[in-house]
Amino acid sequence: MRSKLITSESVTEGHPDKIADRISDAVLDAVLAQDSQGRVACETFVMQGLVLVGGEIATEAHIQPERIARRVIQEIGYTHPDYGLSHAACAVVSALRQQSPDIAQAVLHAVESRAGSSDRYDLIGAGDQGIMFGYATSETPEYMPLPITMAHKLARRLAEVRKDGSLPYLRPDGKTQVTVEYEGKRPVRAHTVLIAAQHAPEVDLAELSSDIRRLVVEPVLDGWLDEDTEILVNTSGRFVVGGPASDTGMTGRKIIVDTYGGYGSHGGGAFSGKDPTKVDRSGSYMARYVAVNVVAAGLAKECEIQIAYAIGRAHPLAVNLDTFGTGVLSDEELRAVVLKVFDFRPAAIIERLDLRRPIYEPFSCYGHFGRVDLSPNWEATDRVEELKRAAAERSRRLV
Repeated sequence: MRSKLITSESVTEGHPDKIADRISDAVLDAVLAQDSQGRVACETFVMQGLVLVGGEIATEAHIQPERIARRVIQEIGYTHPDYGLSHAACAVVSALRQQSPDIAQAVLHAVESRAGSSDRYDLIGAGDQGIMFGYATSETPEYMPLPITMAHKLARRLAEVRKDGSLPYLRPDGKTQVTVEYEGKRPVRAHTVLIAAQHAPEVDLAELSSDIRRLVVEPVLDGWLDEDTEILVNTSGRFVVGGPASDTGMTGRKIIVDTYGGYGSHGGGAFSGKDPTKVDRSGSYMARYVAVNVVAAGLAKECEIQIAYAIGRAHPLAVNLDTFGTGVLSDEELRAVVLKVFDFRPAAIIERLDLRRPIYEPFSCYGHFGRVDLSPNWEATDRVEELKRAAAERSRRLV
């Protein structure tokens, strides 16, 4: 059987791009907490000593972006000027402005509604054009690829041992990367584990490597490590200067980390800072929801859903399905089953997944999918029985 290696990476909450993602989602949540119909497209830029919050909003809510940004920075752990960013000392500039009326009219008055449709789901058009993908696989309980699942767990563990005092010399920035060896489609072992952890200047690097292996890698990857697994810690040597002191951060630059770790496809749109009328976000959540239910129903071991939208139109231009040869029916037949069970119009997605709530900040780090710790609606396997019935009916027609 052919062996192959698949690698995915994650980053900690103190990575500059993740600081930006979290601030953007915190702004979104602040709007939705006051105005569930608010529309937000918030982008954040972070550098040493400076945070710039910009973008477009349309809302009756009154929010305080500066206070939101400082709260996020403090909770992440940037609490001292020596870290290159401090919640108390940094400058925060807000450049939020009113959303374009052209976008607003496209979203609120969908093209189909002008033709006289009485269906309420036709009244909201997609907030942008584009393609979105969702993916699910049976190889983990989370229906996620194993490499990105491992990378996220390692990144989360780095934050845990820093915050609980187990490794008090760690600082907020960090990255993780895991290479998994597969035999065919079956993961068999962790081939290589790579950790980059920001630390205080006085730390001995040999001690750091030993501590990371003992308190982070071994507990998280227990059962996947063997005597040949290579564990690499801070391969560049010292990692004292990190976070915004070493790199600028921007919203939306970790789209592969946010999704499937390079396993499957990506349409290119980021999630953070976008309200659910933006199909970059809601369409991707819906595609994941569909893929998870297809796999959970036993209709395929692996499933990828692609959706295409046009701005201002409620109905998608296309919905495609690929089971990579693992489906119990042909992809064409399973696509018909999916289209019978699921409604891909933005208003239907928003209602079904209950997306007009302030739920987004926790998803800004450690991925938007496979998050059993947060139990989002797009991870629910509540359409399994409908799919099974629809598939069984389709099968009978083919006999």
